[in-house]
Amino acid sequence: MTDDPFSPPPELRRPERRLRGRMVAPVTLWTAGQEEARTGLTVSSILVAEGDPSSVLGLVNDMSGLWDAVHATGAFVVHVLERRHRALAERFAGARPSPGGLFHGLDVAASRWGPCLADVGTRACCGLVGATEVGYQQLVRGVIERVEIGAVEDPLGFFRGRYRALAPRGAP
Repeated sequence: MTDDPFSPPPELRRPERRLRGRMVAPVTLWTAGQEEARTGLTVSSILVAEGDPSSVLGLVNDMSGLWDAVHATGAFVVHVLERRHRALAERFAGARPSPGGLFHGLDVAASRWGPCLADVGTRACCGLVGATEVGYQQLVRGVIERVEIGAVEDPLGFFRGRYRALAPRGAP
């Protein structure tokens, strides 16, 4: 059961979507653009591929402002979110209002890849390599040009349509 009044009943949901919902996915925030054109989107369909160079692959809706900014600038930033960032994930997913804009009240530093959120210490700064239409989305591939590693002790996951912590509160 979901609290979302717009969610279709289980018998009307596509089985592929239900299958995807049964897999735990990391919650990341992708940002792109500069100054007034900066934007972001919560992305859970993501993969990091090691190599030389290493890559990030993610599914992004091509109707989103993020896709427009990534396509226009050729760069983006992937932030790895934690439990404490749940409201941030909801804000950039469009599930929580953001009066004043998506970045209002956030400590943001500009970079050549896009906005970097000071409160999120683990991020990958990426150059766009290309994108391929996959289903209803674009499979975006970026080459990782810079990585910043912070302590991610309590990662945020997405499971069965909800943001969830992987460990109970207070767990070591």
